[in-house]
Amino acid sequence: MAESLATKYLDPSLLARLMAQVFVTRLPMEGSISGLHKSPHRGSSVEFAEYRNYAPGDDIRRLDWRVFARTDRFYLKEFEAETNLRCFFVVDASGSMGYGSQPEARKIDIAKRLAAMMAYLLIHQGDAAGLLAVNKKAVAEVPPRRTPSHLQSFLEALDQTEPKGETGLPAALHELAERIRPRAMVVVISDFFTDLEPLISSLQHLRFKKHDVVLFQLLDRAEVDFKFDRPVRFQDLESSFGIVTEPAMIREEYLRQFNGFLNQLRDRSREIKVDYRSVLTDESLEPTLAGFLIERAQYAKFA
Repeated sequence: MAESLATKYLDPSLLARLMAQVFVTRLPMEGSISGLHKSPHRGSSVEFAEYRNYAPGDDIRRLDWRVFARTDRFYLKEFEAETNLRCFFVVDASGSMGYGSQPEARKIDIAKRLAAMMAYLLIHQGDAAGLLAVNKKAVAEVPPRRTPSHLQSFLEALDQTEPKGETGLPAALHELAERIRPRAMVVVISDFFTDLEPLISSLQHLRFKKHDVVLFQLLDRAEVDFKFDRPVRFQDLESSFGIVTEPAMIREEYLRQFNGFLNQLRDRSREIKVDYRSVLTDESLEPTLAGFLIERAQYAKFA
């Protein structure tokens, strides 16, 4: 892996602390790692697909002893109908994700770090991570793979993604729901500044297809607190619209509508069993990631 990309997006000390927890889904997955992800199936497919290296926790009944006799290494058989957890990271690359009241903490930069570290954790435990970056259309796509070398392709695609244009997130999620096999994890990283009803419809579509859906909503401190103290020109980053106004005159109404939108998104998501999490871009990612992994670790014991 290119050292520059690893340094740019991965925090080794944070990852070392997070790796004490497994990254699991809360829904049944089609997988072959015993004791990690719940599966809706019993037994094995008869259509052989490939071998993979043994990892702690794997079912030793799947070991191929003939290959061991020839190579002195442990390999497991995998079958076409069986994959481990497939996780698709959907990163919003629309114009609003370029906002950052602190230049070093644009939403898109935090989104990239969040996706990169979760992908690293998944691939490290033998699961597959893929990427879809979208604005009005798909701007980058990397199919899910679980090989360590795949992380390089993942990071390169992230690094080349820059925010611009209008959002097309709901349409992209509908399209993703139609073309990927059921029972995957879909992690959506966005500020979700789009019309609520089309967004909820797309999330319902993913849930109907039996995907485990997780939302990470990235918000800038300035958006949340709105502590502007002098006349400001507000520019829509996804269109040419702009307006100069006195913040004190609109603060109360802005906060009422802004917080109302956040509450609706959170509540509607939870109603359809979509995991919603809010992330402030000026805060460390460690509490967010650690809390997410610890909460989900409880599902591992039911696998």
